[in-house]
Amino acid sequence: MAYLTRKIDDYLLHWKNDPDRKPLIIKGARQIGKTRSIRNFAEKNYRNIIEINFIEEPSFKNILEEGYGTESIIRSISRIKPSYNFIPGNTLIFFDEIQSCPDIVTSLKFFKLDGNYDIICSGSLLGINYKQIESISVGYKTDYEMYSMDFEEFLWAMGYDNSFIEDIYSNMLGMNAYSSVMMDTLSRLFLDYVIIGGMPEVVNSYSVNKNFNGTLELQRQIIAAYKEDIRKYAMGAEQSRIARVFDSIPVQLAKDYKKFQISKVASGARFHDYAGCIEWLKDAGIINMCYCMNFPELPIKGNYDDSRFKLYYADTGMLVAMLDDEAQDDLRAGKNMGVYKGALYESVVAEALKKGGYELYYYKRSDGTLEEDFFIRSKHSLIPVEVKARSGRSKSLRTLITSDKYSDIRYGIKLSHNNIGHEGAIYTLPYFCAFLLKRFIREYEAEEEI
Repeated sequence: MAYLTRKIDDYLLHWKNDPDRKPLIIKGARQIGKTRSIRNFAEKNYRNIIEINFIEEPSFKNILEEGYGTESIIRSISRIKPSYNFIPGNTLIFFDEIQSCPDIVTSLKFFKLDGNYDIICSGSLLGINYKQIESISVGYKTDYEMYSMDFEEFLWAMGYDNSFIEDIYSNMLGMNAYSSVMMDTLSRLFLDYVIIGGMPEVVNSYSVNKNFNGTLELQRQIIAAYKEDIRKYAMGAEQSRIARVFDSIPVQLAKDYKKFQISKVASGARFHDYAGCIEWLKDAGIINMCYCMNFPELPIKGNYDDSRFKLYYADTGMLVAMLDDEAQDDLRAGKNMGVYKGALYESVVAEALKKGGYELYYYKRSDGTLEEDFFIRSKHSLIPVEVKARSGRSKSLRTLITSDKYSDIRYGIKLSHNNIGHEGAIYTLPYFCAFLLKRFIREYEAEEEI
């Protein structure tokens, strides 16, 4: 499988060039490309690489028996694998699948103080154990959250370079409509991205074959692997509850009322029985949670109800792979997606916002007369983001902008199938622009202040 360029590549280079770099922990869900990216970086930047996988080689779990100091760990590793060389100043030690040996994090403080070796740790399902890991080696490690490929990385995989990305962005910033050729090209590419998602193996298959052949099978294999993780790592009765929540997401997103309803997961299901199961899926990096705000105002933190939320898969390709065969055929043929159309585009926007560094929030007034899909914040404003699956007026968005009740809202973003447009304080952008939204808002507001 060819290596696909990822955003973490630049991050890893900056990390290595930092003279005060700390051991690095890369978190993220299964099969998003963590190990491949680390190996690619290591092969290009180190004379010597020591890779230890605690699942594939469980004997290495014993390397802490003589203590957490650098010398004792290296001695223990050498005892198991005498062929390993340790070159001070030019060796990367890569501890993979550390969820199977979380105590290795305790040693990071000593590796940092020793300073002779660079350390990267990674693993799937780290979020599950991270509460116990997090307090260890505080101040002596750096954390990085990795996700599946976003639309920009997908474009790179399709052969488009950064100048193409800049062309997309310059139109956004200038509020200039795309040419019909550009609009058609990007809309087609984005629909392809929605269908296959951002898992590197699936994207690679699509980029090599230039068609969808085999992509659905790969997606369903990944879903099966996630369900196997639930059976393997979840405790007791929670296994079946977590699996029910996971399976319930597509059905609940297909409804107009998208708030996740525990009562729909199983007969007699109650919130306190399932809250931990939802948190498990979130910590595993499998789902994104979007909380309902108490009121559309700043600050956002603390201004939401943690018992009211929407759930999305962290990679929209998983949602597509969970659809029935008829919906699959319609989507790949570009036909009307019916009940799933709104769910798909709302899901992929949620994914883009999360990958862009935003936490997810929405608002629905108790009387149901005002509802907005997402809210993000900038330095000065609360910004409503509406996802339109169909053409029509944006009544709630206009109310939020024009009403004196919502003083923190000055303008809003509408994402739809339509070209770039600007009407009053509503900025319309095509769905495919969502990955550039954070940059757009930052530079748009900076220009406003000049």
